[in-house]
Amino acid sequence: MSRSILDEAHIHPAIRETIANNHADIVREVQAAIAANDIVVVGMAHNPFPKKVRKILNQWGFSFNYLEYGNYLRGWRRRNALKMWTGWPTFPMVFVKGVLVGGASDLRKLIDNGELARLLSGKA
Repeated sequence: MSRSILDEAHIHPAIRETIANNHADIVREVQAAIAANDIVVVGMAHNPFPKKVRKILNQWGFSFNYLEYGNYLRGWRRRNALKMWTGWPTFPMVFVKGVLVGGASDLRKLIDNGELARLLSGKA
């Protein structure tokens, strides 16, 4: 899969550092959580889909780390850094063993077909 992203040669040198550091703290925080946990859910307040994912994971007995950033009225600039980093356009962002698997409906499919258990066992 090739994802379209502006290459460094097409970014003026004077702004490269600004781009590289734009809300880099939120990306580092999520990267640290991914490194330390088998399942990480990144969401936002007042959005029903992160809540749905947490409920599904709890019902199935999967432990996970939940990170919440802002809501519909605040924090969108910081969340945008995560969207640019992952390429995933919506919340939640669900990571399993360091791999972005998608959102709520994607997680549901992985559970239903048994792939989530295989990913967690390392047999996928």
